[in-house]
Amino acid sequence: VAAGHGLAVVVATGEATEAARTARLSSERRPPSGVQLRLRALNRRVLPVAIGSGLVLLAADLLRGRSMSEALAPAVSLAVASVPEGLPFVASVAELAAARRLSTRNTLVPNPSTIEALGRVNVLCFDKTGTLTEGRISLRCVSDGHIEHSAEALPPELRRVVAAGLRAGPRYDRGRSIPHPTDRAVVDGAGRLRVTPEEGLGTWRRIDEMPFEPGRGYHAVLGLGSTEHVLSVKGAPEAVLTRCSNLLRDEETISLTDPSRAELEKEVDRLAQQGFRVLAVAERPASDRRDLDESRIEGLTFLGFLCLTDPVRPTAAESVGRLMRAGVRVAMITGDHPSTAEAIAVELGVLNGGRIMTGPELDELDDEALTEALTGTEPDVTVFARTTPAHKVRIVSCLRRSGKVVAVTGDGANDAPAIRVADVGIALGSRATPAARAAADVVVTDDRVETIVDAIIEGRAMWSSVRDALSILLGGNVGEIVFAVGSSLLTGRNVLNARQLLLVNLLTDMLPAMAVAVRPPASASPERLLAEGPEASLGASLTRDIYLRAATTAAAAGAAWSIGRVTGTRSRANTIGLVALVSAQLFQTLVAGGRDRVVALAVLASLAVLGASVSLPGLCGFFGCRPLGPVGWGIALGSACVTTLIGVAVEPLTRETSSNVHQTAT
Repeated sequence: VAAGHGLAVVVATGEATEAARTARLSSERRPPSGVQLRLRALNRRVLPVAIGSGLVLLAADLLRGRSMSEALAPAVSLAVASVPEGLPFVASVAELAAARRLSTRNTLVPNPSTIEALGRVNVLCFDKTGTLTEGRISLRCVSDGHIEHSAEALPPELRRVVAAGLRAGPRYDRGRSIPHPTDRAVVDGAGRLRVTPEEGLGTWRRIDEMPFEPGRGYHAVLGLGSTEHVLSVKGAPEAVLTRCSNLLRDEETISLTDPSRAELEKEVDRLAQQGFRVLAVAERPASDRRDLDESRIEGLTFLGFLCLTDPVRPTAAESVGRLMRAGVRVAMITGDHPSTAEAIAVELGVLNGGRIMTGPELDELDDEALTEALTGTEPDVTVFARTTPAHKVRIVSCLRRSGKVVAVTGDGANDAPAIRVADVGIALGSRATPAARAAADVVVTDDRVETIVDAIIEGRAMWSSVRDALSILLGGNVGEIVFAVGSSLLTGRNVLNARQLLLVNLLTDMLPAMAVAVRPPASASPERLLAEGPEASLGASLTRDIYLRAATTAAAAGAAWSIGRVTGTRSRANTIGLVALVSAQLFQTLVAGGRDRVVALAVLASLAVLGASVSLPGLCGFFGCRPLGPVGWGIALGSACVTTLIGVAVEPLTRETSSNVHQTAT
């Protein structure tokens, strides 16, 4: 149903309805998303390392003449401890935490997995009306095709244009709602001018109508005046002018010649370049036939243009600029005239050297040619004008087919199909229609464009949190492997027994990493957070962080253990190495968490358990540790603290080196 009113007969209920079928389709398991694929790739790389470390330890012990049973336990423990158990949960808890934070900022995300898709978005398609503009369309001026007047005070010949435009619209009496904001603007403007549908006709009664549809481009109404039937038409200038054969000028009806038609088209372009949404109004006397179809919309007399305006949101240009600087391609899709769309796009900075494509141009291209036009070597198409809902769906589908991750924003029922097929559909504003909300993955409950930017920042920041949590998990485990295998090969003995390896795993893997994953974004600038994403966060930067944390962890444990060997017995040195190994990972977690209270509590809880495991007689004996005095604790904690500080100082240098290498490769 495009518009209007009607009666319906219920033919199915419950499981037999289309709504139920759609629900069943949406409940099917989705294909693996970006973060899932990357976690699987990390698992495929981590498991061989974990198993390999156990095999190396097993082979070393067997070569020393130990029995299989003696050699197997520490090897299996090292392999188990090296597998990051928290890896599958990191992304899930990060998404849930981000969705919860967004809910406090007027953004609802029913499915938390949408967060990671938000972080991968690289094309954002904006609907213009109500999204980039304020959605408060009003009648600003009226033109007869030659002279324009402000809508605040109109001469009689232009009041006739408003009256005809009012007649060529949906029924609005008896409290009926007006579905389209353009029609509401005409009705409100006519009300301010005290113009009624009867003006110029004496009396007027609606007989039949053809509601506006995007593919038709106009709204036609057949009415009965005091003396004759009148056919009134209002719509897109290119759709109405082609059906006009006459022109009303100076109270006289004259033939609409080709030069006159060219002048009217030039006037449309001039008004549109001022940012006006232009509607053409035409009428003609009609027969008393009560059926109305497209074949009767011809031989019209052009009356004038209604010029509507919709102010651009004050923050829209800044939001668009931030997204573009973050590498997100912004496209504006509208049903307006190309010149209107161009004027708004220039004001917002969306055009930016790109091209404008119209709905008729889209129709001339097949999907393959459209995909090439959208992503080929020519300047990108950044503005789409005179589009229908079907055009929007084609644009989004072709962008996705080319490998882009597409988000679509809108607030109207005509935006719902494109919102549904996008990777991330966003319904914007408190005035969003039920259809748009039902189709959306994200619902922004206020009317602020910057809230969309905040949602994308949160999605990008989620990848940053995942990177920090993964670097803690994987970097710490690699450091454990290096220390355990290296010290064993050097001394011919296992420095850490099976229970100690599992204790390290318990204290460093789950709770601290989960706390980092759920923390709010670090106190970085929004621009820096926008620069995050799957490629930036889980690519070379993650590898760099893993190596740095592994080196820091292994160095802390190795240094503390070496000092312990020099200053005391072997069992005391082994316990010092264990404490330093755990403490170094926890200190690095504390640094990654910033000032987050949850991270600090998680680190303190793990340190408390570590202290109890080393100091309490029962636990100390169970784990094979030796109680440490102040000197032993000072060696372990001091080594962990110093190496952590060195790692913090070295990290900016490694980030800069990695960035330079990436830029050179690019």
